[in-house]
Formats: sequence, C-alpha cells, structure tokens
Amino acid sequence: MIPLQAGAAVSITNDLFQRANDLCRRRAYEQWHRGQSKQQILRSQVGFKDPTSSRPKPCQGCQNYHGIAYGQSKAKRQLLVCALHPYGWAAPAPCPDWTGD
Repeated sequence: MIPLQAGAAVSITNDLFQRANDLCRRRAYEQWHRGQSKQQILRSQVGFKDPTSSRPKPCQGCQNYHGIAYGQSKAKRQLLVCALHPYGWAAPAPCPDWTGD
C-alpha cells in the first residue's frame, strides 16, 4: 500500500464528492427534462398550444425583462420584473424603457 500525504487524501475525497454531485445533478436534470417533455406531450394531446406567458403584457418582448422571484420562502418571495421598473409597468401608456428583443 502506498502512503498518501494528507493533502492528496483530501483532494481525492473532494474529487469523489464532486463527481458524485455532478452525477446527481445530471440525473435530476434528466428527470426534470423527461417530466417537461411528458407534460408538453399531454398539453398537445389535450389541445393546449403553449403554456401561457407569465410576463406582464407591457413587458412581453422586452430585453430588460428579468422575471426572477427572490426570497427564501414562498410567502416572502418577490418578483423582480426589471431593473428599471422592479414591480412592473403599471401605467396604461406603453413603457418608455421598452427595448425589443
């Protein structure tokens, strides 16, 4: 048996954990993708064309749209629409900062 140095043993352990995490992450993504594909097939069979957009009407097609919710719990989560208008554009007139895709 070849003696290992303390640093080498730690790097081997870290490498094994990294490989295991990568495999778990890849497997989880494959399962998610398979589920999304099945849902799309079911939607098309039932007659739904595309899932409805969650973008607000004034933000559709805008490059500034961010649309990610931030927060730890579902109750406290806040949607950041864009950096220019964090809660979205509420006026009836078109957004003056709208930039097409």
